[in-house]
Amino acid sequence: MAETPFEGIPFRAFSRGVGMTLKLGPAGVPLSCKGRTIVEGMDDITVLGLDAMEVQTVRTIQPQHFDQYWQAGILSWNSDFEMNMHGPYYAELLGNKRERNRTLSKMETSLQAGKIVNARHLTFHVGPYGEYDPGDEANEQVANIFSGVVERVREVWGVAEEEEDYAAFPWVHEAEPSLVGIETSGRQELWGTVEEVIEVCNHVEGTVPVLNMGHIHARGHGRLRTSEDYSELFDQVRKTYGGSTFYCHFAGVEHRMGNALHYTQIKKSDLKFEPFAEFLAEEGDWMDITIISDSPLLEHDAMYMLQHYDKARQRLLEIKARDERRVKLATAQGIDPEELKKREEDEAEARKSQLSSDTKEKVPAGVKKEVTKKKSSSMISFEDKEDEDDIF
Repeated sequence: MAETPFEGIPFRAFSRGVGMTLKLGPAGVPLSCKGRTIVEGMDDITVLGLDAMEVQTVRTIQPQHFDQYWQAGILSWNSDFEMNMHGPYYAELLGNKRERNRTLSKMETSLQAGKIVNARHLTFHVGPYGEYDPGDEANEQVANIFSGVVERVREVWGVAEEEEDYAAFPWVHEAEPSLVGIETSGRQELWGTVEEVIEVCNHVEGTVPVLNMGHIHARGHGRLRTSEDYSELFDQVRKTYGGSTFYCHFAGVEHRMGNALHYTQIKKSDLKFEPFAEFLAEEGDWMDITIISDSPLLEHDAMYMLQHYDKARQRLLEIKARDERRVKLATAQGIDPEELKKREEDEAEARKSQLSSDTKEKVPAGVKKEVTKKKSSSMISFEDKEDEDDIF
């Protein structure tokens, strides 16, 4: 499926890495925000160095909230800030007619609000399998439903005849409609494996897969543990879906027997962000990615993720600089760079052994001192020490 174009949208996202556009932000108004409106939350998010937000319309939207949605839309349109919207958490799109219509009614409210807030993504859940078994029949039903949702987004986004009515919403006519995101689920009884989401998105233009890492990790019995695991996941999505634009959720998660139980702060979960940061730094040059923090700590864990991504980038640059220096020295000496690398490693090991020997000589008799031997590696490592500048 071809990537939906965004020509005309003034998202001037800056690149945190060479060739890669990364946006980070919380799911909702920051916990530290003294005010509780969306606009005040956007101001606080920007001050923190973040540049995205997901508005939570998980139940219903009160009419008095639409004014602040419009203000948020104007602010995002005139800046680099990316607004997104999440529909109702509880959904029954595979239920009976009454259950399905009830869910679609709630989604309609989110579509209207998404237009006013200038949302780049509108994220929705599908819900339980209901009367369907996992497979083609369920996927076909979901595809049919979301074909209608995409069509409805285009209808409410605006038409030429309503130009005067929507003069206050320039993005309605100057930008493409919001993309409809279909989110992966974190429980076995819910529709939404990675494969199911990709298959539906492949058949419905205007939809995008929403990769909830906590859900994928839980449903896969702790699937995402290394940077290679993330590489395999994004390769799977890229090969079977295509495109380079990704929308993700990230949070720590408690899980059992392939089911997510609840979100936790990242530090207290077996789902770590460091391997994801390593993958993004090493292999993410081709990506345009937005990551939303679902953590109970919201903006704090969003900043925690940004901090670790920046560290991963810095360590990668240091490794590249060292390798380039080695190539230059090897060329000057007329030897193979790998041979020079072996010499440097041998010399480093010899210095370490000498230092260990000197330390042992200084230790008084009868006093034991453990020396922990650390394995050297050219790969990025996040296991060296606890972050001294971690304020969270």
